[in-house]
Amino acid sequence: MLEVRKICKSYGKKQVLRDLSFSIQSGEVYGLLGPNGAGKTTTISILCGLIDSDRGNITMNGQDSSVVMRSLIGVAPQENIFYKSLTCEENLRFFGRLYGLSREVCHKQAKHCLELVGLGDRASSIADTLSGGMQRRLSMAIALVHQPQLVILDEPTTGLDLEARYEIWELIRNLCSQDTAILLTTHMLDEAERLCQRIGIIKQGSLLAEGSLEQLRKYVPAQEIAIVCTPTEDLAIARAIKLGFAYRHYGRELAFWLPKSMELKEILECFDGIAIDSIMRQPVRLENIYVEVTRNPES
Repeated sequence: MLEVRKICKSYGKKQVLRDLSFSIQSGEVYGLLGPNGAGKTTTISILCGLIDSDRGNITMNGQDSSVVMRSLIGVAPQENIFYKSLTCEENLRFFGRLYGLSREVCHKQAKHCLELVGLGDRASSIADTLSGGMQRRLSMAIALVHQPQLVILDEPTTGLDLEARYEIWELIRNLCSQDTAILLTTHMLDEAERLCQRIGIIKQGSLLAEGSLEQLRKYVPAQEIAIVCTPTEDLAIARAIKLGFAYRHYGRELAFWLPKSMELKEILECFDGIAIDSIMRQPVRLENIYVEVTRNPES
């Protein structure tokens, strides 16, 4: 449905995007992940027609017209954009008119979208009186008012409490069930892990890795990860290397990549004679994959 092919963008001598390519299908959540400065915001700005790429092309349903694309894309930016003094329904009607919808269609879509995001009973509420989670849902309703085929969600749960995050996650899943394509950017890797069918990881404007979570596991060739707390890390690392275990530091945590699933007793036997304070087994997670993909080769 959306095809991004080798787009490049520079600001002066600084190249922000380097032949970036990816695609999103209907009913799919595609996670675009990367550190700050990776090029995510620039990519979104190009998709929305706010800036032009230097080269490359973007198509929606095979069409490369920017006018057509704008009518097919809805955006919920990281910062909520709505009029705080207007009611929820007034906001949706206003933005619907900006998209060229008739008054009759605006009225119908406003009610439908508010119901869709769980704000049907808050149609007459002033936007500024809503909770943070409700304001995010209102922002998403605005992005949906013109019935786009692709919705861009930029950090949709930043600053929300856990319950509000769950509500947004459920809304995203409901949108997918209706064949809406979603481009999701987030720094919360557990969010991407739960919601995204495919993930693209970018750094310095280049796509470093892409695929489903299962496909991305090749970057961490382990069945499990053991987090080990020991007062003698050097000895533990030397033993791990002898056993053929790769090791990484995740912050202050020392982790060993286990080539097979092992019981705690087996792991302790591997480090027999070395002081071990604690061991925790965990599956390979997106955060492990992300760190491996984006880390510097010399680190």
